Amino acid sequence: MNLLIKKLQTGSFSAALLLTPFFSTFLVTNYANAETPPAVNDPLLHAMQVELDREKALLLPGMQHPYFVEYRLDDLASYEAVANYGALTREEENHQRIVRVTVRIGDYTVDSSTSRGDGTLELAPTDNDPEALRYALWTATDTAYKNALRAYSAKQAALKQFQSLQAQPDFAQAKPVVQVSPVVAIQLDRDEWKRRIVEASGLFVSDPQVRSFAEHVQYSTANVRGIALNRYLVNTEGTVVRQGYTGYEGAISVGGQAADGMRLSRDNGTVAVNPKELESSAAFRKRTIEDLKSFEELRNAPVVAADDYHGPVLFSGDASADVIDRLLVPNIEADRPDMGTTARTTGAYSSSFKARVLPAMLSVTDDPLQAKFDGKALLGAYNIDDEGVPAQSVDVIIDGKLENFLVGREPVKDFDTSNGHGRAAPAQAAHSRAGVILVKSNQPLSRGELNKRLLSMAKEQGRDVYSVETLGGELLPRLLYLVHPNGTRQLVRGAIFDELDNRSLRSDIVAAGNDPYVSNSLDAVPRTTIAPSLLFDDIEVKRATLEQQKLPYYEPPALSGK
Repeated sequence: MNLLIKKLQTGSFSAALLLTPFFSTFLVTNYANAETPPAVNDPLLHAMQVELDREKALLLPGMQHPYFVEYRLDDLASYEAVANYGALTREEENHQRIVRVTVRIGDYTVDSSTSRGDGTLELAPTDNDPEALRYALWTATDTAYKNALRAYSAKQAALKQFQSLQAQPDFAQAKPVVQVSPVVAIQLDRDEWKRRIVEASGLFVSDPQVRSFAEHVQYSTANVRGIALNRYLVNTEGTVVRQGYTGYEGAISVGGQAADGMRLSRDNGTVAVNPKELESSAAFRKRTIEDLKSFEELRNAPVVAADDYHGPVLFSGDASADVIDRLLVPNIEADRPDMGTTARTTGAYSSSFKARVLPAMLSVTDDPLQAKFDGKALLGAYNIDDEGVPAQSVDVIIDGKLENFLVGREPVKDFDTSNGHGRAAPAQAAHSRAGVILVKSNQPLSRGELNKRLLSMAKEQGRDVYSVETLGGELLPRLLYLVHPNGTRQLVRGAIFDELDNRSLRSDIVAAGNDPYVSNSLDAVPRTTIAPSLLFDDIEVKRATLEQQKLPYYEPPALSGK
């Protein structure tokens, strides 16, 4: 079995089970009411439909019948090129197809599903051979059926430990959907982008604006990547879907150490749905030069004061989007808790339904149907989710109060049906995930007004305050400025935010901007977050406890000025 399949497989997998294939029909009551899927001119969809129909014709007496079967095929193409120090160091292209077969035993109320997600994986042919695809589906279905039988028995035994039955069904019913969209492909000028990243990774040496401090740069990396995912879905409810998306990213990363050994870096890039919306060559070059300059500024910046600070911090839209992504979004995605618990969902908002989680001036909507914002295509947009349910716009937070969760076909308390947010990473089970998150204020201020508000707070408190432009992993401030009451700013380094958490979101935001920042994330499940600048009145800023790193013992190679 391919190592990729072993890595992606959920649950235990035994290749020996593939030697004795058998399968049973699902309960015909579900399929009898579904419309007969129309014939489509696609060899993959056709093979999937034919095999699904064949499997339901088999019968094994005495075995529990499946009530739901789903076939999903992920056709994933990817391309990436990487350059270091002004030279191309890696270029690779990959194309792979993986089928995921889900079999559910029981019924919609209680079935064999588990919290980790169900399904069996198998590599699929990349040459559109229908017989080879059907064989892969057959072996995966057989294994999925056996796993479901075992899981259902174990679940029935586990449920007997609890006094009351679960209130929500295990799986939400959905009307069949038929949508066959055009196939997508990577459309990238590879030679041009290889030229760009090679040039960008060597600018620290070649550009006169930054050459004077080139010896301080310990690494300089640029890369470009593109993906195209075509997803095929058929199930026994009659759903037939073919849809896809593309995503592209050009990124730059430069870094090194300050004189005291502190490691510093600047990492960012351009992300888009289609390559035409990526930055131009001139803009990408300018971004790289600015990153190099800000890296040198960081090297020469003072370390943040040793005394802990509690007070105002102004977050740019870029930084605010990261805060929303990290603290809010995972908690409005309704992941079902383990059996026997009374919580509505997992996460910080498990008991916050109808409670205030943001200031009353802020509202949050997730609208996957919004394909563009200010003319820019959004990566998180989609029409049909990965469980075959039409996408819906959901007002999650209204005037600060949590009014809804994002829900897939796994119900939670008070949410028995999907609102079109069941989404899946390649080859993985679908879970409740966000699409296009939009944060709005009913009292928006311009950036100038926000800065005035920040300075007013500084004068009232008689001290310096802070403003942060960008964040790194774990919400660490990358570009943090100490703002003096007279309006001047000083870059500082080595800080962390302490107690930046959900309580801060609920109680410490005192103003929001009218400057929405669009953050497209080309993650395993693409997402877009659109957020304005946010002013917090009480965030703790403290010096990070970092182990001193030794500087390089040897000088860098002599620069040729190429």
